[in-house]
Amino acid sequence: MTSHMQGATNAALLGHAAQWHRDGHGVALAFVIQTWGSSPRPVGSVMIVRDDMAVEGSVSGGCVEGAVIDAAGEAIAGGSGQRLDFGVADARAWEVGLSCGGKIAVMVTPIAETGVSPDRLAGLVTDIEARRSSTLKFDAQTGAVRDDSDTNTGAGEGGKDEASSLSPDEKIFTFRQIPPRRLLVVGGVHITQFLAPMAQQAGYDVTVIDPRAVFSTEARFPGTACITAWPDEAMPDLKPDARTAVVTLTHDPKIDDPGLIEALRSNVFYIGCLGSRKTHAARCDRLAEAGFSDTDITRLHGPAGLDIGAKTPAEIAVSILSQIIAVERLADRA
Repeated sequence: MTSHMQGATNAALLGHAAQWHRDGHGVALAFVIQTWGSSPRPVGSVMIVRDDMAVEGSVSGGCVEGAVIDAAGEAIAGGSGQRLDFGVADARAWEVGLSCGGKIAVMVTPIAETGVSPDRLAGLVTDIEARRSSTLKFDAQTGAVRDDSDTNTGAGEGGKDEASSLSPDEKIFTFRQIPPRRLLVVGGVHITQFLAPMAQQAGYDVTVIDPRAVFSTEARFPGTACITAWPDEAMPDLKPDARTAVVTLTHDPKIDDPGLIEALRSNVFYIGCLGSRKTHAARCDRLAEAGFSDTDITRLHGPAGLDIGAKTPAEIAVSILSQIIAVERLADRA
């Protein structure tokens, strides 16, 4: 049985692996530890495999998964892991489809005392849920966790974190799990019903904030965190940081403005506001009157979203999410 979880982040995958293990299954983890050329997945990508061959995540575009699943089954049965290398010089690479010049190394390790111990995995999941960064170091050949692994490093609440990496001598693979990116949406409106699941698929933790109970319900946003409160009441507890984006969508200054004020007081990487140019000009005037400088106000993206000619709620959601991604990723290139 194969079950691919579309859009799952590393954090979600590790959480699922922990739950599978708690349910009594044998589980193996597979990590991309090295790439060359046109490899489709970056170092640090995760796939999880259960003893009944249920699978979530990926380590390639689908071309090496079969071989990795076989190795995962061996790891679960034998209690130890291994490194797998695929490349154009390897006959297995042609068999699984890596014929375009790319190479990839994958480390497979079981959830077992000889791999990732249940306690190590539980600690990692706890840090993920608390939005703390964690690091696990592995023997890259056997998949065994090293004793000098660090958990709860405290990094990642602002600025950039180091990526997962393989040591120069290729003996140690360091997996770093940083807090997921977040999107706080003020207003449980029609656009949000498209934006929330799209953003979750793109790897964001999404929270919808609306003081109007009828708009912030589980029925409207299944699987999405909803808070029925005013933004200035909810956001301080959420502690928006440099890995957070904020979008206001209600068109009502009584609701949107408190959210914008809280966002401007933080170091969130993106602030978007829905509305016409005239509406946005009036919004900027109100924020100036509230004491914000021109520099502060230029942080606002208004009207929110890339200009793609969007008209429907779904298209507007696409334009907003695209702008959020562009602001973050293009900043990474700077």
